[in-house]
Amino acid sequence: MFCVVEVRDLELFLVYILHTHSSSLEAIAWFGFDLYLIIIMSSAKARSAHARAILGSELYDKLPNTKVLLVGAGGIGCELLKNIVLVGFGEITLLDLDTIDLSNLNRQFLFRKKDVKQSKALTAAQTAASFNPNVSLNPIHGNIKEPQYDIPWFQQFDIVLNALDNLDARRHVNKMCMAAQVPLVESGTAGYLGQVQPLLKDHTECFDCIPKPTPKTYPVCTIRSTPSQPIHCIVWSKSYLLGQLFGEDEDAIGELDAAEQEGENAREIATLRQEAQAFNNVRAALRSTSPDICQHAAKHAFQKVFNDDINNLLVMADMWKSRAPPVPLDFDTILDGTFILRDEGTSKNRGGATDKADQSATSIASVNGNVGMTSNGAGLKDQKALSLKDNVELFVHSTNRLAARLRSGNETTISFDKDDDDTLDFVTAASNLRSAAYGINRQTRWEVKEMAGNIIPAIATTNAIISGLIVLQALHLLRRNYSAMRNVHLQYKPAVPLSTITLSKPNSGCGVCRDTYALVLCDPSRALLGDIVKGVLGVNSREVSVYEDKRVLSDPDWDDNLDRTLESLNVTRGKFLSLVDEEGEWRTITIGLSELPPDNSIDAPPYILPSPLPQPSKMQKLPPAESAPATPLHISKKRLLPIDMDSDIIDLAPTPKRLKPDPNGAVKDQESPKRRRLEEEGLILVDGPGGLADIIVID
Repeated sequence: MFCVVEVRDLELFLVYILHTHSSSLEAIAWFGFDLYLIIIMSSAKARSAHARAILGSELYDKLPNTKVLLVGAGGIGCELLKNIVLVGFGEITLLDLDTIDLSNLNRQFLFRKKDVKQSKALTAAQTAASFNPNVSLNPIHGNIKEPQYDIPWFQQFDIVLNALDNLDARRHVNKMCMAAQVPLVESGTAGYLGQVQPLLKDHTECFDCIPKPTPKTYPVCTIRSTPSQPIHCIVWSKSYLLGQLFGEDEDAIGELDAAEQEGENAREIATLRQEAQAFNNVRAALRSTSPDICQHAAKHAFQKVFNDDINNLLVMADMWKSRAPPVPLDFDTILDGTFILRDEGTSKNRGGATDKADQSATSIASVNGNVGMTSNGAGLKDQKALSLKDNVELFVHSTNRLAARLRSGNETTISFDKDDDDTLDFVTAASNLRSAAYGINRQTRWEVKEMAGNIIPAIATTNAIISGLIVLQALHLLRRNYSAMRNVHLQYKPAVPLSTITLSKPNSGCGVCRDTYALVLCDPSRALLGDIVKGVLGVNSREVSVYEDKRVLSDPDWDDNLDRTLESLNVTRGKFLSLVDEEGEWRTITIGLSELPPDNSIDAPPYILPSPLPQPSKMQKLPPAESAPATPLHISKKRLLPIDMDSDIIDLAPTPKRLKPDPNGAVKDQESPKRRRLEEEGLILVDGPGGLADIIVID
């Protein structure tokens, strides 16, 4: 039996049929095999029809052969990967070091809950591959700063797209793209704000042409002794205490012994040695395999940090004359609920408000253990306000977990990671206990994570807008339509959400994009620093200083390292050597190092110089500042006062007014404006007797 159906949109009809059948075999049975192949070919053609119409056939036909490097598979990276796959970029390399965290799932839509703890790059590529079967995806779980990702590796790409949230990594990718002369599209978001910036060497300014603000720092004395804000306690827990207990051993006692031998104050050194020894005892207890010691290691650490150290500070009475002193915490009484933190009169925190976890307490004294969870997110673990007892228990549990990781031998040191539950729990508990001792508001686990991890709230819509703008700027770069490129800013202005800025020229003083780059292939174990420097300079030999990053390797007055191999100086593949002209006349030559080709003969020199050799341009000297024109000598037209040279007296009488000549050359007295105005009104002004007064006479 047959029926006739009017189909107004063939594409939608075919999609409906394919989706309503559970398998391709059912669709084949419904359509017949020949018609099924036609449908598949039609759907593939339909997928590219809109992109071809918008981009034009010339550009669209280039996309399948375009090699793209996408660095970052986070908030922007997931959206951007989806976009470039659907647009039709043919060969995409995706690189990311991170793994998927549960908190990523609200905005990184290529991931699912089952993917938590998996590689972001591998998972994102696997998900996006189904969007367009014609695209080749090469995911890499790695760090973009690793030495194998050197200049030749970057040069294989037609364009690089940055989707990073790390300033150091951004600057590294920017320098690599400047050295490899590969176009780069930089981007970033912060809440509702975002920016897209296309970068091309010698055409636009680079990422480092404009100095970036440095992260905020806090005085050490404030962090160590007199905190007044929650962030002070969080920085102390993250950067100081965690490192002291679970980081590298700094051998403070050895340094104190050396200081004592040099004649430093013996009494102060004895006090410092005692404190250092106490910390060493805590570190030893945390790493001990003895069950008895392990059982009490967390309590030992608590007693040292939150009781003994605070009591030592209280001895310095002058420190607490103008501020409230801290309260030493007692481990046992906090756990049994009898510890009194501070009386009502002194329980106010630095801002004048009572502690968040103790706001519901109605007793005169703040007694631990009787305080409920008062957070609005009472059902969410990370958003619960923790009582003093809760924080002690969290401190003990997190300390024991971190100590167990050290005892296992898999880790020798542990540093903070916002996605590491153990370190986050430790920093949360330690910072809240310190806040309680100093009368500062305690924070929830989520608030600590935001501040300790420098987290700026990410919004999926912002990421989607920015990723779309990145693709538009990338297409301008591929077209070589540089005049159409713009810096685009997403603003928090509903009336004008997007603003565009014409690209600026490179900053002539930039130490990244204004350098002259050269690539040297070498064997660092055999190549000498002096041979590389002389070979790159060639016949234009001149006095230079040689740097690797911020390290000085050689200068005209110190050439000891010129006869050493690059490997002995820790200058290997992926690193840069900078040759800085001592006279400041020529721009810096920056040498990127890479490995020799496999077929290079063992008898050949251990390096291959660039051909032609780099020719740096001369530094642009600022024109001398124009001196202000000399002020012409003013010659007064007033008559000089009569001076009697025989007497030492100068006549200071008022200088008579200079008489103006009339048009006929006759000199006449100047007429007073007052007299002229009165005469025009029919009045006559005459001098009074003795010239002392004016008398108005009516005409």
